[in-house]
Amino acid sequence: MTLLNKEPVKRAEKCLKEFDEKLSVVELENSAKTALDAANSLNCEVGAIVKSLLIKIENDFLLCLVSGDKKCSLNKLKKISEKKNVRMASADEVKSQTGYTIGGVSPVGHINNIPIFVDNSLSRFKDIFAAAGHPNVIFKINYEKLIQITKGDVKDITE
Repeated sequence: MTLLNKEPVKRAEKCLKEFDEKLSVVELENSAKTALDAANSLNCEVGAIVKSLLIKIENDFLLCLVSGDKKCSLNKLKKISEKKNVRMASADEVKSQTGYTIGGVSPVGHINNIPIFVDNSLSRFKDIFAAAGHPNVIFKINYEKLIQITKGDVKDITE
């Protein structure tokens, strides 16, 4: 069975195709578990890799799409949300909220409706790459389309 037949990958691909028929998922030879691994596999800058990070804010969840060379700022998220209890979601929370495992979290195709913030520093790149349901499966998209497909709010959320 190839990775492209896995349910999480099919779920991500379905969302991409419904949005734009030209978007496609690609299986990589090497793991893209980290932004650096993905950048090396794709021969692109680390910053062009989209990290999909699930954040727990009190009892709610937020997905932050962050440039691979940046760090998500929990302090900025505290200010934006006006909440004190802000932390990275656990692996179990990521799986139960998105339907994806860490390393393969796609910006689209979640099993729950999760609000999304898009890091404004991703706008530096013509093309950006994000996971599509598995650490070795990615898709290429541009910044404007990423905002459209995720219905994300553009924010300054990195340090």
